[in-house]
Amino acid sequence: MNFEIDDQQRDFAASIDAALSAANLPDAVRAWAAGDAAPGRKVWAQLSDLGVTALLVPERFDGIDAHPVDLVVALERLGRWNVPGPVTESIAVAPILLADDERAGALASGELVVTVAAPPLVARAVDADTAGLVLLAADGEVSDAAPAARQESVDPSRHLFDVTAAGDGRPADVARAFEFGAMATAAQLIGAAQAMLDASVDYAKQRSQFGTIIGTYQAIKHKLADVLIAVEMARPLVYGAALSLADGSGDTARDVSAAKVAAADAALLAARSALQTHGAIGYTQEHDLSLMLLRVQALRPAWGDPTWHRRRVLEAL
Repeated sequence: MNFEIDDQQRDFAASIDAALSAANLPDAVRAWAAGDAAPGRKVWAQLSDLGVTALLVPERFDGIDAHPVDLVVALERLGRWNVPGPVTESIAVAPILLADDERAGALASGELVVTVAAPPLVARAVDADTAGLVLLAADGEVSDAAPAARQESVDPSRHLFDVTAAGDGRPADVARAFEFGAMATAAQLIGAAQAMLDASVDYAKQRSQFGTIIGTYQAIKHKLADVLIAVEMARPLVYGAALSLADGSGDTARDVSAAKVAAADAALLAARSALQTHGAIGYTQEHDLSLMLLRVQALRPAWGDPTWHRRRVLEAL
């Protein structure tokens, strides 16, 4: 099976990179963590202009109704640039839960940002304080919800809230929405892993210790090579999960879980290796790497932790 993306998808990824590389995302993430969502909102407006927020919205609501692979292409880039906000929930999950809801039009245009809680695995809604709509999905139904108590997250830029239902439940494909949530989170983890690998390689090429560039040491080379292998092995699994979702395969749950596990493991290895390569400076608040380290630790258990997904793969064998 060929998992290579086509020229149009490469151009799409390049356009996202061009926009986000000029957006000063580290400052936007720090501002979001401090409660100032304005810089992050500007980033989301750019994503709307590029069509990212409309990818999974049906065409009848002015969406693109894109292939799941296109979603993976986009969310890997968003993970690479560490975009703040409910990325998975608003771009990948909400369009499915609002498939027959006219509010999907505002979702496609970027006017509406949505967050989702889907207990028990997604017990809290991320960034419910900045989202325009909070949804509670469970047992094949979705309802509007209201944020309650705020809970602490390992990543200060992800504000977690308990939610309570604020309306009647409506039928929705909650199971499919969950699979898209897990796959979208895996795609972001791949992007984050690649970003940390690239940053580590660049740093190793310029950092000198004892009169020698540290990138010339075999210990550094081998460590970063292991990260590259992990990322390149995990990425096709995420594309494979997207194809399974598109085809309605009976192996979708297995494929999504395998992708989430591989992406989570690759991102954790990339984070550890990046920190070891950068040294103590890497986890200081002033260094941008620290933002990515925290994001990875928050995304690994999001939409099902690795243990839960490993169990689901085992049960499918």
